[in-house]
Amino acid sequence: MKPVAIAAALDNTGRAILADPDKARATYASAVATPMDGLKCRVNGAGQVIETDMSAATGGENSAPSPGWFFRASLAACCATVIAQEAARRDVSLTNLVVKVESDGDLRGMLGLDETISAGHSAIRTNVEIAASNASAGELEELVRWAADHSPVGCTVRDAPTNTLSITTG
Repeated sequence: MKPVAIAAALDNTGRAILADPDKARATYASAVATPMDGLKCRVNGAGQVIETDMSAATGGENSAPSPGWFFRASLAACCATVIAQEAARRDVSLTNLVVKVESDGDLRGMLGLDETISAGHSAIRTNVEIAASNASAGELEELVRWAADHSPVGCTVRDAPTNTLSITTG
């Protein structure tokens, strides 16, 4: 969709929800994982399929991305999507947008080698590189911060591990 069509779709949805707030509530499609062979899993839901695997060091065959990679990919894609949506609503002409999500963790938690260490990510960093032909660095930073505050995936995980935001403009 072109930015003008994105903005129109978002405005139409917003008006419909303001007129009937119950339309905003949703139960999202389930993601259903089924082990296939070894540590490979097939995940189905919403008419989509992905496959995951683990690295050889953790018992897998490294034949597909790990669930943790899909987690980071989901966070990055959601953030990029909300930035692009809001840029369209603000009539900001993006010339560059790259969202990179990095994380740290400790395998001792997943392997059960130290019960005081969480298996979860201990830190998450969302790095945004953004440029536009018709917006200042300050406007772009405000746009990215707005999007980070409204990204469903980002908002879902924000209160668990630390999620820092680094913004590169220009």
